[in-house]
Amino acid sequence: MEKRKAFLRDVQNEKDERNVPIDMVGIRGLKYPIVVLDRAKGRQNTVGTFDLFVDLPRDFRGTHMSRFVEVLDRHNNRITPRNMESILSDMRAFLKADVAHINVFFPYFLRKNAPVSGISSYSSFECGFIARLNSGFDFILEVNVPVMTVCPCSKEISERGAHNQRANAKVRIRMKSLVWIEEIIEVAETSASAPIFSLLKREDEKYITELSYDNPRFVEDLSREIVLHLEKDRRITWYRVEVASQESIHNHEAYACIEKREI
Repeated sequence: MEKRKAFLRDVQNEKDERNVPIDMVGIRGLKYPIVVLDRAKGRQNTVGTFDLFVDLPRDFRGTHMSRFVEVLDRHNNRITPRNMESILSDMRAFLKADVAHINVFFPYFLRKNAPVSGISSYSSFECGFIARLNSGFDFILEVNVPVMTVCPCSKEISERGAHNQRANAKVRIRMKSLVWIEEIIEVAETSASAPIFSLLKREDEKYITELSYDNPRFVEDLSREIVLHLEKDRRITWYRVEVASQESIHNHEAYACIEKREI
């Protein structure tokens, strides 16, 4: 067997004569069990969908795809902002690359109590870590928060109610010290007309409906309110806030985006 292995040709290590470097090469859409930080419980088990890339020099025929999974398997017990640089460093070393990229997106579950009945249920939030390592380390946290919005214009001109809809607030931040996912969720939910829940009783539904009616928000309002909160947090060095509203009376989405310009 050892003799047979010695004659297996490694095509990926062969020299390439086309003289064209590749910016990013690797694997995409890999689902893998991971453990992330949870503010209440310490750790939370979930499933990440990974994109793992490195650069490829002009004279390399190919990269070693299996090594991406080997590196990930070494670190899958703890995927956090603090150890993301270590994972990228291993990728660079294993794959002999100058630049390494990781995008991992995962559902994050938070237990929420209904506002009146207090009944408890899980809500899911799509989150992500977007990281790159070359001459320096760059890390972005992404949190998507579904919320409810009521149209201020509709409320003003209508005699019977106002149109409302589900909106998604996508918040991306760079930070100099840890900002919890839960903190971003709280910012987005308090900035909206009302939060949403997986489980509500009738008294909760009444409360949420009336709360949202008393707090109408355009997508412009929601994005600005979130930014005002982020601007006060000295841990946050950069942000990008995108709000998309699935309009209930229009055949399109309403959209707003605010990005902090880095100095």
